[in-house]
Amino acid sequence: MQRYLVLANSNDLVRVSPERIVYISSDGNYSTMVLVNKEEHLFSFNLGTFEKVIEQQLANDAGTFIRLGKSLIINAQYIYYVNVSKQQIILSDISFPHKFALSASKEALKALKTVLENSIKSRRSEQ
Repeated sequence: MQRYLVLANSNDLVRVSPERIVYISSDGNYSTMVLVNKEEHLFSFNLGTFEKVIEQQLANDAGTFIRLGKSLIINAQYIYYVNVSKQQIILSDISFPHKFALSASKEALKALKTVLENSIKSRRSEQ
């Protein structure tokens, strides 16, 4: 069965498949969800609230989304490029023609890079 994330504001309700979400960015008490087709939806709640909604509605699948610092949640399926020194992450996939270049702190990107490297090592040791 297809899972959906349902998000509501005072005037809007968005029902979206998690695979369509590339990232969610925050600016204070507002969060912007960006989809694979570059469509954006603005919500009047902060990133912490967004995280809780993802965890509640997606349960085990919530791990697909990774919080990077104070203002960014990314869909881990779309991690294409991480450059710690440039403080840049690029999210991309062959299923959509766009590349999303985002900025994040060096600490957050370094931790993400370590997690990704360790997951590769653990997969190799299982084989």
